[in-house]
Amino acid sequence: MSSKIPVSVLIPAKNEEANLPACLKSVSRADEVFVVDSQSTDRSIEISENLGATVVQFEFNGGWPKKKNWSLENLPFRNEWVLIVDCDERITPELWDEIAQAIENPEYSGYYLNRRVFFLGKWIRHGGKYPDWNLRLFKHKEGRYENLNTEDIPNTGDNEVHEHVVLSNKVGYLKEDMLHEDFRDLYHWLARHNRYSNWEARVYYNLLTGKGDDGTIGASLFGDAVQRKRFLKKIWVRLPFKPLLRFLLFYIIQRGFLDGRAGYIYGRLLSQYEYQIGVKLYELRSCGGSLNTVNASKNPQPAIGAEVSQSAT
Repeated sequence: MSSKIPVSVLIPAKNEEANLPACLKSVSRADEVFVVDSQSTDRSIEISENLGATVVQFEFNGGWPKKKNWSLENLPFRNEWVLIVDCDERITPELWDEIAQAIENPEYSGYYLNRRVFFLGKWIRHGGKYPDWNLRLFKHKEGRYENLNTEDIPNTGDNEVHEHVVLSNKVGYLKEDMLHEDFRDLYHWLARHNRYSNWEARVYYNLLTGKGDDGTIGASLFGDAVQRKRFLKKIWVRLPFKPLLRFLLFYIIQRGFLDGRAGYIYGRLLSQYEYQIGVKLYELRSCGGSLNTVNASKNPQPAIGAEVSQSAT
């Protein structure tokens, strides 16, 4: 516990004073910690510096790259390995022990970490939320986040949302979990997912209009867990009644009801989130591929299948 682990931690942040103390304390075993801030107006900078992190400001130009890729390109990491941690995530002592051993293995260039998602103080263990694999530990010179062509959509933020790291060399899976627990209230959860639904609507739109997989992790039924999920998403975007299906899938089929009241509320919010994506997808199609456009295109593109009318009802 007395020696530092040769890993550089990257934490993207903006107005995260509620989450940063626990997050930064959980990564104190790392050799260095960078907090990449986006002009926070709360105490995020002060808290980060007081807890030993190096704060770097990121100025978003409205295009590509976004915050994490910019950081991977520009930060002066002194270690070969980087660990990406969001402000509402915690790295446990047991996971640090495993990381210390994993980075000594020359066979791998990266590792997937599994997340335990907590909501209203309860671990959401069912509903398809666990396991939740994310490639967060990797050799920083070899990995970059994929570009899903969403940067032109307004109000999604300056940080990669659900993009995944593209890494060509061998990756492994760690056994110990990291914890995902937002210490802010439901207002912030809803505000964040309002932004995320802008991003998701563009991803749906790109899938339905035949955007290629170049520069992404790709979609494959026989790939890893993330590639399989991406393959299933290509089918999902073409299904009708997705808000209802999202709730039934989470709460009934994947047994979200076993997580009690928190599971029910989470399932209802996921259904609402799917509805938001649907109506924003309608807006994208009706306005010639743009969100928040006042004047609709005079010649809007015809709907693909029956998705628009069914998802917005």
